[in-house]
Amino acid sequence: MFTGIVAAIGKITSITPLGNQADAGVRLTVDAGALPMADVALGDSIALNGACMTVVQKTDNGFVVDVSRESLNRTAGLDAPGEVNLEKALTLADRLGGHLVSGHVDGLGVVRKFEPVGESMELVVEAPKDLAKYLAYKGSIVVNGVSLTVNRVVDTAGGCEFSINLIPHTVEATTLKHLKPGVKVNLEIDLIARYVERMLSLQA
Repeated sequence: MFTGIVAAIGKITSITPLGNQADAGVRLTVDAGALPMADVALGDSIALNGACMTVVQKTDNGFVVDVSRESLNRTAGLDAPGEVNLEKALTLADRLGGHLVSGHVDGLGVVRKFEPVGESMELVVEAPKDLAKYLAYKGSIVVNGVSLTVNRVVDTAGGCEFSINLIPHTVEATTLKHLKPGVKVNLEIDLIARYVERMLSLQA
């Protein structure tokens, strides 16, 4: 489990195919940046842009993970060198600063707007139809591994568009600063909303 509070910005420095087949995954070497690695062991979980990955090797300045083709097909930002948001798995002694996050990407959204509003930035993302029902005003959503609060939801024919206000600290401390209209982002819906939907469907 995670909290959606980014601990550091890392960087994918190299990508190595795990085979010659079309469905082969890749091995990512990640520079951990300011993420403390002393307590990280092989087999531990670290979220990259909101996607939970398993550490298969430690390096002098970071770690290595293997990513399946299925994961690559269902996520954004893990198929090319560049910056990624990092968070180590939650321990029972940690503060839950964001909300309960599983590290399983539910779908991809598309950035429709990213513009200054006063001292903050307004981020508008289009979510696919199968995720739209889980988004609500003042509810929680994870975008590229960042726990955020939804300020507005507008339903559309293809799903919905939701708006988020990003304070300067969030912009500076995460890779969200690089977003532009048209860019795909990883989305994880609120865990509680998922269970509520399941319970209501059984009562129908």
